[in-house]
Amino acid sequence: MTLTPTQTPPALSLPLTGGGSTDDLALGTGVDGRFSLVVFFRGLHCPVCRKQVGELDHHLGDLHEAGVGRVLAVSMETPERSAQLVQEWHLGDLPVAHGLSEASARAWGLFVSTAIKDGEAPVFNEPGVFALDADGTVYWSNVSSMPFGRPALDDVLAGLQFAQKQDYPARGAA
Repeated sequence: MTLTPTQTPPALSLPLTGGGSTDDLALGTGVDGRFSLVVFFRGLHCPVCRKQVGELDHHLGDLHEAGVGRVLAVSMETPERSAQLVQEWHLGDLPVAHGLSEASARAWGLFVSTAIKDGEAPVFNEPGVFALDADGTVYWSNVSSMPFGRPALDDVLAGLQFAQKQDYPARGAA
């Protein structure tokens, strides 16, 4: 299933590493900025994810300035592996959710893979980035079937900043 702009995505109710849940984040409500950014990542085993998620954590202030009120990283990891990656990747304030089900990953339009080497989770989602508009609908998305090919955070920042300043509507829903 492909989520299109202006479509309401499936509910995302998951525990956060360190306590709380995604329900506490008010994703897609326009709280603290027009957009919410939901970044699905493969998990602890993925060095590309480590770089991407680390950049998100490091640039939370820049994202807020660009009109992104909420940022969330999500994986299918277990609570233990999610806690491990938060510690090993030296994440600070970025909310990290775990326990995404395969069905939920597919409902978001993510690709799902099975392990091909030691250290990988048996089943995990491939990467995806979704910007939700203030009304909770999909504004923009990028989904990949591989660990590479993710959009650069600077490009995402510039695009969302432009959209915020110009009140640019979602595109691609036709």
